[in-house]
Amino acid sequence: MYFTGFADEAAAELDGQIRATKELGWTNIESRAIDGVNLHDLPEDKFNQVADALDAAGIHVNCFGSAIANWGHKITDPFDITLEEVKRTIPRMKRLDSKLIRIMSYARMDDREPNDQMQEERFHRLREITKMFLDNGIQPVHENCMNYGGMGWGFTLELLEKVPGLKLVFDTGNCVSNDDKMKSKPYPKQSSWEFYEHVRDAVVYVHIKDGVFNKERNDFVCCWAGDGHGDVKRILTDLLSRGYDGGFSIEPHMSVVFHDASIKADPKVRYDTYVEYGRRLMAMIDEIKAGLKK
Repeated sequence: MYFTGFADEAAAELDGQIRATKELGWTNIESRAIDGVNLHDLPEDKFNQVADALDAAGIHVNCFGSAIANWGHKITDPFDITLEEVKRTIPRMKRLDSKLIRIMSYARMDDREPNDQMQEERFHRLREITKMFLDNGIQPVHENCMNYGGMGWGFTLELLEKVPGLKLVFDTGNCVSNDDKMKSKPYPKQSSWEFYEHVRDAVVYVHIKDGVFNKERNDFVCCWAGDGHGDVKRILTDLLSRGYDGGFSIEPHMSVVFHDASIKADPKVRYDTYVEYGRRLMAMIDEIKAGLKK
């Protein structure tokens, strides 16, 4: 078991990301963006500088939080866009000796019914993406976010059936803000525990996020892990009791939200929130482990 996190939530620049990771006593980063640019979109010389700096600091990129097939990409976009991202990503992951990559299943089509989402095209693309990574010794993991697989646990199970070799990264907080499109309209929000319980056998990696959805304001507010509706402690207890030995990656979203540029934070608040979030998670894990030994 190990700890890691989306360190671009601690700081935009790499130096701050490394400093926060070391302050927590960690040796891993789930790398997503440097100075606001995703790792697979950095110019080659900039990427090489990043890789060298991580090596010098003794920090490993355990997982790449890519934008491949994410909520910012439509299934109607040309597939070549995705293929080029994959082709750029593979040699960079090999340079970083990173074995996991977060991918998604393209943005939901909210103007269509859940059973009318160009599913077969999604499955076709994800099969190609998954094969390309697996052929290069890299494991793609699908995240339950604002995408096809994130519409409910049944959609994720369908992806696993249709896309051989695909595994899961489960985000504890995303369910709280996502409609459960397995149910009838008006769609209720998902239950993190219910979602997790159905997909847990395929989970090889975990994102830690928590929050509360305010129906009156139609607003999702993130909070410390364990203080919201993400069933974080219950899920972590189940994982550890079942022998889970993978990574726990923090994605606080409390001071900065990667996909919402309107949310700004003082750099010190941003940094301190990230570090405190990591410390609280470690304390929670210690508490759970102690309870399991009794």
